[in-house]
Amino acid sequence: MNTPVEMIEEHIPGALEAILLVAEEPLPSELLAQMVDTTPGMVEAVCDDLAAQYEAEGRGFALVRVAGGYRYQTAPAQRRYVERFVLDGQSSRLSAAALETLAVVAYKQPVSRNQIAAIRGVNVDGVVRTLQVRGYISEIGRDPGPGQAVLYGTTPTFCERMGIDSVKELLPLGDFFPSAEVVETLERGLHLVPDEHSANQDDAKNDAEQDTAQDAEEPDQRE
Repeated sequence: MNTPVEMIEEHIPGALEAILLVAEEPLPSELLAQMVDTTPGMVEAVCDDLAAQYEAEGRGFALVRVAGGYRYQTAPAQRRYVERFVLDGQSSRLSAAALETLAVVAYKQPVSRNQIAAIRGVNVDGVVRTLQVRGYISEIGRDPGPGQAVLYGTTPTFCERMGIDSVKELLPLGDFFPSAEVVETLERGLHLVPDEHSANQDDAKNDAEQDTAQDAEEPDQRE
């Protein structure tokens, strides 16, 4: 005998909570739907309802959609406490070079090692290997040009760590640059501040001109 639809729907929230609690990575709605015998649309509706319920109750965790699936994570309101717990004992944070390289891949993908190196101005072979081992980037194709260089792109792990559903949610690069008005103000300010070396050269030149003028005014004392 088939289980009534009403009973299945009644148990869907609890079933989804149990599955997501033991999941090690975000689970797509299609997979969750198969596990609880319902539709992806129903899974998304239930997850949205659970997420709103947790937020309204001020819980320390949240149900979010990241990397194309759903997972539990700490609530944004508790960020400072979680950062204190994690960062105090963190020993494997990415270096500044790795973060810069990861940013280049994220915004320029698909991108080759030579292209990354050209942008950063340094060799990136070691950093690229580190990011691959960490699972943040992977080989996603080959350049059709001469040499067929390996092209790299970000992975679902990257989206998961960033807390985004896809790289389309990354902030536009323009948000990281100052406006035209700010640049113009900075340039105008720099023009008003003389270079120290140039100032020293100007002082020396003025002293020399003054010495020459004084010599010209003094009468010749030789007989």
